[in-house]
Amino acid sequence: MQLTQYSDIGLRLLMYLANERREAPAITLAEVSNQFNIPRNHLAKVAGKLVKYSWIEAIRGRSGGLRLAIEPSNINIGQVLRVLEGHTEVINCEKLQCKLKAGCELKIALANAYVAFFNVLDQHTLADVTNGLAATEIVKMHKGFMQIYLDSSTVH
Repeated sequence: MQLTQYSDIGLRLLMYLANERREAPAITLAEVSNQFNIPRNHLAKVAGKLVKYSWIEAIRGRSGGLRLAIEPSNINIGQVLRVLEGHTEVINCEKLQCKLKAGCELKIALANAYVAFFNVLDQHTLADVTNGLAATEIVKMHKGFMQIYLDSSTVH
């Protein structure tokens, strides 16, 4: 099963926010867009969805940006992907108007695989997937951005 780009962006955004709890400057869409080379408008749509489900918080104003709304250990990867993927089955036999749908064993096998896929993801939190090498890389990304930010803010 391949995740949609929408889900991929959502997971990257959550992972990035999980390893940086700075208050100022806040983490902006522009920063995340730049770090992952993601179109800003795509990122904004995904961020809106994550805000709607209260996983992240959007702070308005001059020093606004994004931050996690809850602890990474309370964000379940399976639950996030169910929301971001937005579908409950691997294939839609009705949409394809398949003549085999009445007795198709493939649909049953795929449904079982889908359930198993999410059962595994339900065992992992955002905290679990942002440890180790991922955390180290995200910290490097933040430091690189902050250096650029600080350098540009000192030049008047």
